[in-house]
Amino acid sequence: MGKKKLTRIRAQKQAHEQDQLQSQLKDQEPKPDQFRDRVPEQEPDTAPGLETEPEPETGIELETETGTEPEPKTGTELETETETELYEHYRYVVDPGQSMLRIDKYLSARIENASRTRIQAAAQAGNILVNESAVKPNYRVKPLDIIQILLPNPPREIELIPQDLPVSVVYEDDDLIVVDKAAGMVVHPAYGNYSGTLMNALMFHFRDLPLFNTGELRPGLVHRIDKNTSGLLVVAKNEYAHNRLARQFFKRTTGRLYTALVWGTPEPAEGTITGNVGRNIRDRKIMQVFHDGSQGKHAVTHYRIIEPLGYVSLVECRLETGRTHQIRVHMAWKGHPLFNDEEYGGHRILKGTTFTKYQQFVRNCFEMLPRQALHARTLSFDHPVTGKRLYFEAPIPPDMVAVIEKWRNYVSGRD
Repeated sequence: MGKKKLTRIRAQKQAHEQDQLQSQLKDQEPKPDQFRDRVPEQEPDTAPGLETEPEPETGIELETETGTEPEPKTGTELETETETELYEHYRYVVDPGQSMLRIDKYLSARIENASRTRIQAAAQAGNILVNESAVKPNYRVKPLDIIQILLPNPPREIELIPQDLPVSVVYEDDDLIVVDKAAGMVVHPAYGNYSGTLMNALMFHFRDLPLFNTGELRPGLVHRIDKNTSGLLVVAKNEYAHNRLARQFFKRTTGRLYTALVWGTPEPAEGTITGNVGRNIRDRKIMQVFHDGSQGKHAVTHYRIIEPLGYVSLVECRLETGRTHQIRVHMAWKGHPLFNDEEYGGHRILKGTTFTKYQQFVRNCFEMLPRQALHARTLSFDHPVTGKRLYFEAPIPPDMVAVIEKWRNYVSGRD
């Protein structure tokens, strides 16, 4: 076959691939009726749910609101999954003509910024599967093998500077540390927050550990919570523990319970919220629910009311998945934003009366709790080395306790 004919065939193939890509991108373009915006911000005097009559003498008037996978292409990277950007999941089908190469060499040549040492550590932790079976680093790939690898903590190009910052340690051993993160502390450096983070503090405290001298941005990190959310986090102290913990979060075998204060009274009192969560199409800094599943990632939050407190409720939320802002966006989507959650509308007086005394009461609560009322209260997982199930609980922090007590007193004063 002549060179000109080969050139035409390649050009036709490239044009066909470009047409396919453009078609896929067009299909993924958002449609106006597919999305539900975040809770609108209303002025206190006109916000939905506010009563305009004088405050009643007795009792409380509560308002409640109610596919198939495509065939794999050999030699192609099929999937890169970065749930909350703390681990990567790759899947490959080996070419029919591939020679029998060690799997650590095979993968390190295909995954950017993945050294053989990092891939070998993943294999030792059981995070490399070939045809659904775990393999060791010296396994030799064969034609048409289906390879899956889970790598924690993708490296980033921001320098992580050690800083001597206080950290509340709940538990620590040779393999991991569990901390109770204070509200206001960012978990890891990112745009706009290059210092003062939990990772900066751990880099200082663990500066002699090999895992914290790799140059990676998030050494040992397998999950995270928002800056203004308080509560429990586990961080690995070595590569083996890091891989084993990452697999548990990836497979959703960990347990996480959150305590939250929300506006209104959710109905039913115990239930499940299911809705894909993805970046808001108008504001990329926040998330939104795609109820039709057109975009975002599958997300499930289980909740139950612990204590109704007049125009707010104390609830417990259990995460089945771990998407960014999941509890906050799910509760807002159902009409019950977290108390004082500025990004999802909870910083407005959404329930209650227009009575001046009540309005001032709520504003005082906002001042006492200048953040969303959310606390990661419990965390459970299997120890990465011993296999023993570990359970930890962090008490609700003083700022949330103070506001909860104020609502209790408000309710009791009206009974």
